[in-house]
Amino acid sequence: MITMKIDNSYKPTTTGIPSKPSTAQAAVATPAQDAVSLSQVAGSLNAGANQPPVNTARIQEIKQAISEGRFKINPEAIADRLIESTRDLLNSNGKRQA
Repeated sequence: MITMKIDNSYKPTTTGIPSKPSTAQAAVATPAQDAVSLSQVAGSLNAGANQPPVNTARIQEIKQAISEGRFKINPEAIADRLIESTRDLLNSNGKRQA
């Protein structure tokens, strides 16, 4: 049988914990100045934020066609577009890393 003694001699220290500045120190401190700049990509993303991300009219058409049983799925077209999208993604990642 293994026994372990628990010792209560641990005393936490306050070293490394910053203290609050006094009111006199706070009054003398200079105000921080922050600057922000956006890249062209961020600007283009912000410009697109004003437009809806999807074509809601087209979505309604597809929903209606599905509910009426008129919507036909073309697995070949889906596969082709997935492959094309993957190739585009891989090509764009390769250009950014170079």
